[in-house]
Amino acid sequence: MRAHRIGSALAGAAALALAVTACGAPAGSGGDSGGGGGDGDKLVIGTKYDQPGLGLEKEGKPEGFDVDVAKYVAKELGYEENQIEWKETISDNREGFLQQKTVDMVLATYSITDERKQVVSFAGPYYVAQQDILVPAEDKDSKKPEDMKGKTLCAAAGSRSADTITETLKIDAQTRKAGNYSECMQLLDDGTIDAVTTDNTILAGFSAQQEGKFRLLNNPFQEERYGVGLPKNSDKCEKIDEAITKMWESGEAEKMLEKHFGPAGLEYDKKQPELDGCE
Repeated sequence: MRAHRIGSALAGAAALALAVTACGAPAGSGGDSGGGGGDGDKLVIGTKYDQPGLGLEKEGKPEGFDVDVAKYVAKELGYEENQIEWKETISDNREGFLQQKTVDMVLATYSITDERKQVVSFAGPYYVAQQDILVPAEDKDSKKPEDMKGKTLCAAAGSRSADTITETLKIDAQTRKAGNYSECMQLLDDGTIDAVTTDNTILAGFSAQQEGKFRLLNNPFQEERYGVGLPKNSDKCEKIDEAITKMWESGEAEKMLEKHFGPAGLEYDKKQPELDGCE
């Protein structure tokens, strides 16, 4: 897969979402047994409101890469933008919202994992991010995950990114819990912790908001495959996968990436990620 350096604006927008047809007889009136969009149906999409470039609230509505993907898919499934209802979603309540059918779908930097597949379903992935580490700009010594030994990392509720360092890579680091990554950034800013680790897209968004204050190691060590979260056994997965494929083949996916991740100098693959296939 060829990497391309993005060069436009990582606007602090972006909230989760990939709007697809209402799955799982949920909060909207579409439901898994219902048809496509239109006809007054409503699609409730869970997305983040606090992640620049991916899902950030602006004037009462979320903006960002996840949100644009959601709008595109919703359109392909027959939903107009005014039929989408956005629901603020954090890492810790994504499964709960889908199980309780508070939302029809979730697009919130929602990495596909075998553990999560036990309780929810996924379409996609629609993008593959890389896990990286953000440190204060004055920290010139940290260059790789192993340099986190003896340091304190932020562990956002509902995310396992810090566990990748301490459990998967078995690096002897401490963790400090926080409610979300906005809180993690506050802890990093005031010196309570030494580093924040999660998807490079998330870290780049926060870093761009305070240019020159933080430094991304740019040494990725694990893939994070962003999927569209759906209620378990949703019958909408294949339709969403078709929409994702069209989004990439038409060039719209690359335009969205250019729009939201420019200043961060991130690299992205111009080729669509391989779909998991609906189980």
